[in-house]
Amino acid sequence: MNRPPTSAPGARGALSTHSVFGAPCWVSLTSRDLEATQDFYGAVLGWKWLRGALGDHFRTALVGGVPVAGIAAVASMWQMAVAWTPYFAVPSADEAASRARERGGTVAVGPISLPPGRAALLADRDGATFGIWEGELIGNWEAWRQAAPAFIRLHTRDAFDSAIFYGEILDWATDRPGACEVHYESGEVWLRNRGDVVARIESGALEAAPDPTIRPHWQVHFAVADVSACARAAEKHGGSVLRENAEEAVLRDPDGAQFTVTSRRER
Repeated sequence: MNRPPTSAPGARGALSTHSVFGAPCWVSLTSRDLEATQDFYGAVLGWKWLRGALGDHFRTALVGGVPVAGIAAVASMWQMAVAWTPYFAVPSADEAASRARERGGTVAVGPISLPPGRAALLADRDGATFGIWEGELIGNWEAWRQAAPAFIRLHTRDAFDSAIFYGEILDWATDRPGACEVHYESGEVWLRNRGDVVARIESGALEAAPDPTIRPHWQVHFAVADVSACARAAEKHGGSVLRENAEEAVLRDPDGAQFTVTSRRER
């Protein structure tokens, strides 16, 4: 597990998950080949790299000097899936993990102490993987939100059931200061934080029965200036394009991890 922060949260004066919680606060990627991963995402998304505090297998991606994502080349070593994982800010990792267990979720790793905080890797009732982080966030959380993902989207079998599951774990739609708002918009459940859409949950048509063929998962969407240029760069550097239109493309990196590039106009 690539800890969400260091290289990211932990900067002096950073906000903590005790004041901002329930919203996505970091994304990380497990990979097999660190150098190939750096080359690919550097070419596709223009990322620069900072050596991670956890050792040679870890890197932090930078955009304009802002830490935006973590890379952990541990998929083979730790027998983990190659995938992008979002982390959500919580006031207490132990409490959130307990809530997940009580509601039928799975705690795969943790909670474990990773100064300056605590983290855990979980799966919801349908198997979608996500992380939680308790502690200091990146030094400028608003800068991370603008520089990194446009949003994350959960593809699942029942959007409303999933929204209830995550809401009860992450305190969505409560009266606590900083809590995320939940709305049904454009055929999806939308999560808003301070007015911005930070996550979406979709499961198809409103009255349709849950689709048993869907493999529930969180998809990370990165905001880019030129979707087509990113897709061509992905193909050139060993990745593939799964779907593409003028505003969005679903890409796969050379290790097999999927992510989406979304036009900044569509944020």
